[in-house]
Amino acid sequence: MTDNTIKPSDEDSPESSDGIDVAHLSALARLALNPETTSAVAADLQSIVALIDSMQSVDTQGIEPLSHPFDGSARLRADEITENPDPEHFQRSAPATSDQYYLVPRVVE
Repeated sequence: MTDNTIKPSDEDSPESSDGIDVAHLSALARLALNPETTSAVAADLQSIVALIDSMQSVDTQGIEPLSHPFDGSARLRADEITENPDPEHFQRSAPATSDQYYLVPRVVE
């Protein structure tokens, strides 16, 4: 049995000080990153992790979860017929029609 795990090469950027291994993540995502991009991605990932850490530090005891950030209901319109389409107008360019249906040739016997 062969080992199909993807391992970052040693010459790629090692784990950053925050523990984000961009080379390993890019290998898992099948992305080829150049060194300039790797450092930018590492900085972006570190800022995302910092944001998540700051969000997790907020005390949410006693707060009910929301299904939507805004309270309210969807405004629905009444289901009423507002137009009377003319089937003959739409079927003028059809090759064959009958009783307001489009006729197509049989393709399966």
